[in-house]
Amino acid sequence: MLDPDHDAPLTVGFDLDLTLADTRAGIVAVYAALAAETGVPIDTGLVVRRIGPPLEDELAHWFPPDEVPAMAARYRAIYADIAIPATVLMPGAVAALDAVRARGGRVVVVSGKNQADTERTVAYLGLGVDAVVGGLFGAGKGVALREHGAGAYVGDHTGDVDAARAAAAMAVGVATGPFDAAALTAYGADVVLPDLGAFPEWMASFATTV
Repeated sequence: MLDPDHDAPLTVGFDLDLTLADTRAGIVAVYAALAAETGVPIDTGLVVRRIGPPLEDELAHWFPPDEVPAMAARYRAIYADIAIPATVLMPGAVAALDAVRARGGRVVVVSGKNQADTERTVAYLGLGVDAVVGGLFGAGKGVALREHGAGAYVGDHTGDVDAARAAAAMAVGVATGPFDAAALTAYGADVVLPDLGAFPEWMASFATTV
């Protein structure tokens, strides 16, 4: 059983986009603004089906390499005003965090979104978390997860499975993003949930093993 007095309390890491936060409408709006400003056609439907990897990777699909840095800077400059007000909680997000808290656990958000907008999004949604780390993707998230002692990492992307592996943490996939349950399972997630609605029940069993 989890000992609340243990010097290494239960810590669970969560991805942000399409795990805790539904950022699709906001991201679509920012890319639409970039398209309007530059005259470059951008298929925003395709963009939201690829949410997860670094911003520059997506921009490289639409702009020449030498323009990507400037487009990334412009995207980040307008993101807060356009995207954050259009962001909503993913179903079950609050209950998932409460399930960790109920067992004396800590919650850490580790996201590929830049630090400032990760912090703004978490604050806007009123998510009470213990730490927020942005600007990391895939196995790169493992450093932050290890620093915070995460025993599990919850995310919607195969890159989040890589993150958990890099941190020697339990990889918990949620099929709410670009990869369905079969894809997350095939990639090697330790457990795959249809959405965060199933997380509290899983958390109850996981906490007994920590």
